[in-house]
Order: sequence, then C-alpha cells, then structure tokens
Amino acid sequence: MVRMKGVRKSFGSLEVLKGIDLDVARGEVVCLIGASGSGKSTLLRCINHLEQLNGGRIWVDDKVVGYDLRGNILHEKSYNDICRDRTQTGMVFQHFNLFAHMTVLDNIMLAPRTVLKQKTSEVLPRAKALLEQVGLADKAKAYPRHLSGGQQQRVAIARALCMEPKLMLFDEPTSALDPELVGDVLTVMRDLANSGMTMVVVTHEMGFAREVADRVVFMHGGQIVEQGPPSEVLGDPQHERTRSFLSAVR
Repeated sequence: MVRMKGVRKSFGSLEVLKGIDLDVARGEVVCLIGASGSGKSTLLRCINHLEQLNGGRIWVDDKVVGYDLRGNILHEKSYNDICRDRTQTGMVFQHFNLFAHMTVLDNIMLAPRTVLKQKTSEVLPRAKALLEQVGLADKAKAYPRHLSGGQQQRVAIARALCMEPKLMLFDEPTSALDPELVGDVLTVMRDLANSGMTMVVVTHEMGFAREVADRVVFMHGGQIVEQGPPSEVLGDPQHERTRSFLSAVR
C-alpha cells in the first residue's frame, strides 16, 4: 500500500529525514516510535504530501505521491490533483481540528459532500453508522464544545473514515488527551486495525504498539534504526538507541 525509497526532507539547513526506505503492506498496521524530533511526524506528513520531499519517492497504492512520473522526471501535480489523491488517505492529527460552528454529524459529512460532491442522502447513513462505530451515536447533534477531548478525537476518526480511505495515518492521536480519555480512542483504533485497515501510527503508547502493530519502526535522527515485530523491537531491542528510548518511556 505504501512504498518509500530514499525519502529526504529538510527544513532549511536542518535535514529531518535522511533517506528513509520503508514499505507498508496492504492491511498492515505499522507503529512509528522514537523521541520527539526523530522525524516520525514529518514522515507521516510526507506520505500525504503535506510536506514536499527534497529527495526520494513515495508511492501509495502504486501511485507516486504528489508527482507525475514522465520518463525519469518528476513533475509536481496540480493542487486539485493532489487533493483528489488525498481523498484516498485519511489523517488524524494530535489536535482534532473540528469546526466549532458545526454539529458532530455535519463535521463528519462535510468532506464527502464538498470534496466528493456526494449527496446528503448518500452520506448521512454512512456518517451515522460511523458515529455508532466510534461509540457516539447519541452525539450527532452536539457541537464540539460539548464533547470531551477523547470524544472529539473519535469524531475526527469518524470524519476521516467517512471519505472511505484506503489508508489511515495517525499522528500521535492521544498525545493531547488526558490519560483517562486515551483508552476509548485506542479502542476505536484497535477495532479499525482488526477490520483490516492499513494504518501508519505515530505513537508513544507502547502498550498499543505491542498489542496492535504488525510491525514497530524505531526512528532516531531522521533514520530508521530498528524495525520488526513488536515482540522483538519492544521486547528484545537490538540497538542501543532503541534500548535507551524504551528505558526512558517506561
């Protein structure tokens, strides 16, 4: 589903990603772990072309992300074409970014109606089903200000799923939540993983990574230092950097 070859990204003189090679199989759940500043979130944003690469290529479902390949030369796609490609990838951020003036149901239905030009009669049943899926069927007419942080994040997940994406990206989705609210969000993500959705998750929740991930990828200094099944990377890390990080978060 996702293929990355030699991915590089710099901000000015700061090289954040230093030649990342990584594949994510269809239906696989990959958790990216590592200290702040290791490049995890930047890598996630590159998958969705929210950041432009300085080198390398990324493919999602066999399409080069953000560019058309003509011969051996990459030409950046138009803004509209990039937006069209993004409809296949759902993204959930640390902060929920819900529209405060819209109800929960309207937040969820907005993108399919405006981007995909789908009729309300087509979107409404799907939106209601997703609200039930994330345990918020009774909040359809509520406004974001009436919800807890954990509830807002579950609405954000439902909003992303309403576009019927092939791939879901999660950028530390529980980091802005109070500890007692984390569990409900992780339960929704766990159920989503069990349904077969391809997921790339940046997380500091080691318990979630251990239980749900098919593969854990440890990043440090813009590079992949170690990767493998959770039982190996979290249970028996081989690299000193990995051991040091896990010792700190525990």
